[in-house]
Amino acid sequence: MEIERKFLIPRLPEDLDAYPFQLLEQAYLCTNPVVRVRRSDNTYTLTYKSKGLMSREEYNLPLTSDSYEHLKQKADGNVIRKKRFRIPLPDKLTIELDLFDAPFEGLVLAEVEFTSEEQAHAFLPPDWFGEEVTWSAEYHNSTLSQRPIS
Repeated sequence: MEIERKFLIPRLPEDLDAYPFQLLEQAYLCTNPVVRVRRSDNTYTLTYKSKGLMSREEYNLPLTSDSYEHLKQKADGNVIRKKRFRIPLPDKLTIELDLFDAPFEGLVLAEVEFTSEEQAHAFLPPDWFGEEVTWSAEYHNSTLSQRPIS
């Protein structure tokens, strides 16, 4: 089960370069239900996600580089590319801060995953977080993959 809250980020933390990051590329084979392939540096994964906003089922299966590239060619819509920083928080939580590449350059989102819905509801975001968008599917990567690009 994936339990997460998501926020828009209007300004980056000053010490961002001090944190580790990964380069992510992901493509969607289906958006209802969500079936995604992802490259994270040199790790490849096929993911299924059920419907939901803050809480939903998630299953991950490993892929090879070749199978990832093959499936990526079958993707429907935009391929999402982003740089993900991992920023530790108290209580063993981590901010996953995503800086999107074109065609979504300028979009910055933060996600925090939790072990329970109670923990998620009790979370107080840092003051540099902006509007919470947990309850809006508009900022799901699967939705972005379907957004027309002009």
